[in-house]
Amino acid sequence: MYGLDQNHGTTYTLGGILFPQNTNLGASFDPDLARKAATITAYETRAANCPWTYSPTVDLSRDPRWPRVWENFGEDCLVNAVIGKAMVEGFQGPDPNHIDKYHIGTSIKHYMAYGMARTGKDCTPAYVPEWEMREKHFAPFKACVEAGATSVMVNSASINGTPMHVSAKYLTKWLKEETGWDGMIVTDWADIENLWKREMVAANKKDAICMAINAGIDMAMEPFNLDFCDLLIEAVREGRVPMARIDDAVRRILRMKYRMGLFDMPNTDIIDYPKFGSQEHRQAAQDAAVQTMILLKNKNNLLPLAQGKKILVTGPNANSMRCLNGGWSYTWQVKDADKYASQYNTILEAVQQRFGSDNIIYEAGVTYNNEGLYWEENEPQIERAVQAAADADIILACVGENSYAETPGNLNDLALSANQRDLVKALAATGKPIVLILNEGRPRLISDIEPLANAVVDILLPGNEGGNALARLLAGDDNFSAKLPYTYPRYSAALTNYDYRVSEETGTMEGAYDYNAQVDVQWPFGYGLSYSTFEYSNMSVNKNDFSAGDMLTVNINVKNTGNMTGKESILLFSRDMVASIIPERRRLRAFTKIELKPGEMKTVTFNLPANDLAFAGDDGKRHLEPGEFLLQIANQSLRINCR
Repeated sequence: MYGLDQNHGTTYTLGGILFPQNTNLGASFDPDLARKAATITAYETRAANCPWTYSPTVDLSRDPRWPRVWENFGEDCLVNAVIGKAMVEGFQGPDPNHIDKYHIGTSIKHYMAYGMARTGKDCTPAYVPEWEMREKHFAPFKACVEAGATSVMVNSASINGTPMHVSAKYLTKWLKEETGWDGMIVTDWADIENLWKREMVAANKKDAICMAINAGIDMAMEPFNLDFCDLLIEAVREGRVPMARIDDAVRRILRMKYRMGLFDMPNTDIIDYPKFGSQEHRQAAQDAAVQTMILLKNKNNLLPLAQGKKILVTGPNANSMRCLNGGWSYTWQVKDADKYASQYNTILEAVQQRFGSDNIIYEAGVTYNNEGLYWEENEPQIERAVQAAADADIILACVGENSYAETPGNLNDLALSANQRDLVKALAATGKPIVLILNEGRPRLISDIEPLANAVVDILLPGNEGGNALARLLAGDDNFSAKLPYTYPRYSAALTNYDYRVSEETGTMEGAYDYNAQVDVQWPFGYGLSYSTFEYSNMSVNKNDFSAGDMLTVNINVKNTGNMTGKESILLFSRDMVASIIPERRRLRAFTKIELKPGEMKTVTFNLPANDLAFAGDDGKRHLEPGEFLLQIANQSLRINCR
C-alpha cells in the first residue's frame, strides 16, 4: 500500500488542486463542503496512482501554541467528529467495504489527544483526565471508524506518561474492541524506534517492537532500517509476540487492501481521470476558500471596499503562495510553493486583477527569510511602506505566519512578530484606514494592533485559490459566512477554550486576595461577521421536562435582516447548570448552515437526543443527572429540566 499526506488536496502531485486546509473547513461549519473537497481530492489522488491518504486529522486544537492547529477542524470535538466523518465519506465513497477507483482509503490521525501537549510543542507529552479522553478526544475517532475509516494513525507522543504506541487500553480495548472496528492501526514516522530512543520505555528496538505490536499496532512506518522484520520474527519465535496477534494484524491489513480493491486493480492510470487539475476542480477550491474566510471586524462598514480607491498592499504575506497554502503543500515545509504554484494569484496579484493595477500600490515593509527558519524575517523596510501610504486611501496589511509543518513549527512566543506589529503601528499613525488580513496557521496574538484596524479578516490557510477568494470577498462579490473554529486568545497567559469549567471565571476578588481570574479572549469560538445581519427569534423545545432516551426537538427562526444574500451557521449550545463534576460554561451540541436572501426567514430544527447532554465521569461511564439545563442559540435561550 502506498500512502501520501493529502491533507488539503493533491498535495504532492504537480498540477493537482489544493483546497483550503482543514482549519478552514472547520471554520465553514459545513460538512457538505468538506465532503466535496475530500471527494475531489480522492479522485485526483487516484489519478496519481495513490490509493491511501494519511488524512483527515481530527486531533483537537485545544492549545494555540501547537504547530499543528491548522491540520484539524478546530477545538471542538463535535465539529471534528461531524466534519471528519464527512471527509471519510468523501475520500472513501458511499461503500467503505468496496472503495472504487475514484476513491481512496483513509488514515484518521493522530489517535489521540495529540494536540494537548503540556508544552504546546509537537510530539511532547500530554496529561489529560480519563473522562476528557473519553468524552472529547475519543469522540471524533469513534465517529470516523463507525463511518468505515480503513485505518487509524497513532499519536507520536505520550498520554499521562504512557506512549500511545504501547497503550493496549486505548489501541485495542477502546478503538478495536469497544467499537467493533476491524480496520488497521499504523504507526506514525519511526515511532516504534522512538519508544526506546526518545520515550525511554523500552531498552532496545526488539523490546519496543514487542510492546507496540502486543498493544495493538498492526503496521509499522519504519523509514530507516528494515531490521524491524528480523527482530519481529525473532520475537515471535521467542514467544514474546503471540502468533495470534500477528494473524490479527495481517487480517486487518489484508482486509484493508481488499476494501481498497488493490488485488483486482493495484494501479490506476491518469488517462482515466480527465478532470485531474481541471477548471471545475479549481473553481470548487476557490468557492471553498470563499466560504472559509472569517470577517472579525468591520468598523463603519469599511468593507466591501469601494471601487476606484487607491489601496496600499503591504505585509510579508501579501505576495506569497507559500503563506496561502501552509504546510504539506508540494513539499513538507513548502519552501518551493511559489515556484510550483506560480500560475495562481497571491493576494497582491488577485487584488490587482479585481480592483485594477493602477489602483494598487505595493510595498511589503516586512518580508520573510525564505531560506531560513519559518519565523525568520529580513531587515524590515517599514518607512518605505509608510511613505507609500501617503498616496493610498486604504491600507491592506497582510500579516501572519510563513509556512511550517510539524515540529519545525514550534514557537516560544505566540505574539505576532514584533516587525509585523511595528509595521501596523507605523501605518496606523498615517491616519489611513487599515484592513488587517490575518494569514496564519494558528491564532497569533494581536491585542496591541487590533484596535488600530478598521477591519479584520482571518483567511487562515486558504490554499492556492486564497488570493482570488479574498478579492471576491473584499469587493463584495460574495458574502462572508465562516466562524472561528477555535477561541482566539488575547493574552499569552490567558489561553482557554470555549467549553471551560464554570469555576474558571471566578471574577475579581478585592482586598488582601486581589486577583483577576476572568476569562478574557480576543474573539470567542464560533464568532464571525457577515455583510448581512441575522435576527434570531422564537426559540422553542418540544419537552420542557425530559428523561434519558427522549428526543429533544429545538426550533428557532432565523431571518436575514440585511441587504445581501448570506449564509449563517446556526450553533446550538447547552449548559448543565449543576453537576457532580464541575459543569462546562457551555458545550456545542449541534450545528447546521443555511442560506437566506434579504428579508427571508427560515425555521431551523435540531433533533437532539437527550442522552447527548450526558457527561463522562471518572468511572468511564456517561451520566445524565436530574436537574436544569440551559439551551442557547445566538442571543436566544431557554431552560429545560431532566427528571
